Amino acid sequence: MKLVTIYTDGACSGNPGPGGWGAILRYGEREKELSGGEAETTNNRMELSAVIAALSALREPCRVELYTDSQYIERAVNDGWLAGWKRKGWKRKGGELKNIPLWQELDRLLCAHDVEVHWVKGHADNEFNNRCDALAVEQRDKYACQGGRTGK
Repeated sequence: MKLVTIYTDGACSGNPGPGGWGAILRYGEREKELSGGEAETTNNRMELSAVIAALSALREPCRVELYTDSQYIERAVNDGWLAGWKRKGWKRKGGELKNIPLWQELDRLLCAHDVEVHWVKGHADNEFNNRCDALAVEQRDKYACQGGRTGK
């Protein structure tokens, strides 16, 4: 299997509010940037959207080293929360699980690839995480301007 390195980030102004996401896929010397957003969303939705978009861009099953600054995503995968939610019918101990369709899609994509999830500190010295943040903020601001908000 090919080894692909993926970096992702999400941004939101208000929660909910305008949001954006960014992702970078790296394979050998090749690099691809992806980004998108929504006019009314949450930070968790944008973090999930970045990971889903990046994994969806892979055309065949791959080994993936995924870097995210979202502890929510990292812990959901690495600490078994996602598996538990799935086992419990997409419910969590503390009540209703939010963003069920996104978690279900992420689960499907994790099954299609061999993914190792790593947490990185956001807004620190990881150049790829910082670039993803810039992509996410650019999209967030684009959607904020469409709605008459500054996003800053």
